[in-house]
Amino acid sequence: MGGDNKRRALEARAAIRRAVRGYFEGEGFLEVETPMRVFNPGQEIHLDAIPADRVGGAGTPPGAPTQRWLITSPEYHMKRLVGAGHQRIFQLGRAFRAGERGPHHEPEFTMLEWYRAEPSLDAIARDCEHIIEAAARAVGSAPPAMPFPRTTVRALWRRHVGTELIVPRTPPAAWDESFFQVWLDRIEANLGGTLGRSQPLFVFDWPLPLGALARRHPQDRDVVERFELYAGGLELVNAFGELVDPIEQRARFEAESTVRRARGKPVYAIDDKLLDALGRMPPTCGAALGFDRLVMLVLGATQIRDIIAFADDEV
Repeated sequence: MGGDNKRRALEARAAIRRAVRGYFEGEGFLEVETPMRVFNPGQEIHLDAIPADRVGGAGTPPGAPTQRWLITSPEYHMKRLVGAGHQRIFQLGRAFRAGERGPHHEPEFTMLEWYRAEPSLDAIARDCEHIIEAAARAVGSAPPAMPFPRTTVRALWRRHVGTELIVPRTPPAAWDESFFQVWLDRIEANLGGTLGRSQPLFVFDWPLPLGALARRHPQDRDVVERFELYAGGLELVNAFGELVDPIEQRARFEAESTVRRARGKPVYAIDDKLLDALGRMPPTCGAALGFDRLVMLVLGATQIRDIIAFADDEV
């Protein structure tokens, strides 16, 4: 991208950042900053952390973790803040993921994450709509029509695959990989339009084996309260009705650790401080939004490198 185009992109990015912060301040949220180097970067099977540094030495308690990692998400520490009584918080900061590089991915990127101590995901969905509206208006673009349409994973599977999605209570090995292969090949490309011509789409009710930190759906125990928002051909937001049962969450962490070990991936320590905080959390919903992708969406950019100051290979 030429110098003038890059300057305009960075100016637009700054305007969108101001608009996003303005929205959350207007909603009574507290902006927070949590650590970027952590001992427990998360257990999710498809996310790998980047090592940061090692600590320890004489006087370190036996069994204490010594390897710190760059965060893949600020989720764990933000939930600890919710458990401490901060019921509306947001963070706009950097996150890091190993092995993510391409037109829509950078190993270092900007994430917007927020939590509402409310029982329904509807409030988070409305946040998403207003954030995209604010971002579009910040750069003089027409926002998409609201409310955004909604569907479910099962409905999309029937439409694009032609069969009913069977969700196993005890998934066989590599079930998740098989699911995502079909999802990418047959479904995802049809979601949320294309860059420059988009009508964002909420996809609710994800299979339980892909639940991570989401609570089970009260009417369908085979799925979790989770949505992804697709816009401009990209996944933009991942949102959960948060699981606040520390016993079930520990069991999920242990199962994910087993899968990571079997696949030769790093196995991270389970975060006992997070589990302790879950027991103090009220019913809560939260979301993570790829801020770089939001900028791409409203500017009609096709490459993430065009809307950031320096790509990974330019550092």
